Amino acid sequence: MTTDNLPPLREVISKHGLGALKALGQNFLLDLNLTGRIARAAGPLEGYEVIEVGPGPGGLTRALLAEGATRVVAIERDRRCLPALQEIAAAYPGRLTIVEGDALATDMASLVNGPARIVANLPYNIATPLLVGWLQTEPWPPFFASLTLMFQKEVAERIVAPPGGKAYGRLGVLAQWRTKARMLFDVNRSAFTPPPAVTSTVVELIPRSEPLAPADPKALERVVAAAFGQRRKMLRSSLKSLMPDPAAIIEQAGINPTQRAEELSVEEFCALARAFAERR
Repeated sequence: MTTDNLPPLREVISKHGLGALKALGQNFLLDLNLTGRIARAAGPLEGYEVIEVGPGPGGLTRALLAEGATRVVAIERDRRCLPALQEIAAAYPGRLTIVEGDALATDMASLVNGPARIVANLPYNIATPLLVGWLQTEPWPPFFASLTLMFQKEVAERIVAPPGGKAYGRLGVLAQWRTKARMLFDVNRSAFTPPPAVTSTVVELIPRSEPLAPADPKALERVVAAAFGQRRKMLRSSLKSLMPDPAAIIEQAGINPTQRAEELSVEEFCALARAFAERR
């Protein structure tokens, strides 16, 4: 038994028949020492409401509550997991709100009433679109004080990658534009049930009070997607997917048209986005 008088997670999974579903990108964390480490990495939690996406049988949920979160809002699409989460809610009266639904279609800002943190072992198949959605939150600064999220290590490396390398791309530009992002620690595949094919990494993203440079989020997203969509080509060619003749916006942004996407800084992408927004 654990300190919250709830049974071990393997018993919970067996009791409720919670085999992880590949279609939902599920890989359950059963090591309560590890879930505690993730919860502490997101802290301090006292005085904060926490949004968790994809809690599954509730290992990280329990750790967030034990570490002092004022309230946890757990968004779970798989209704098989709801009885297990309800048992946790009973052990922590008034501190766990269970929301059944698709996180991608959920207005998360409306679920919290005060300072919030988002902490999650994200389902792999929705991790990137969820992050992009959070990065495009309006108004900015956002409703959340921090994001502490688990990704495949390859995705984590893209989030923090500096310009000039193969890992630098759309996700890195969008993340670094509005947040300070860093990798915290790796999680071996053996920590999960079932073990995924790759190592995972916990990433911390702290919102900047002001983005690195002014830009419209949607315009920036389109410019970055076009530029990295054909990353081996020079900008004068790759940006043709954005507009037939991109020369004008490249010149307005003060950028060399023979550069490639991976050579541009976040601020230079913002300059391109401002020029694009003025001319579209």
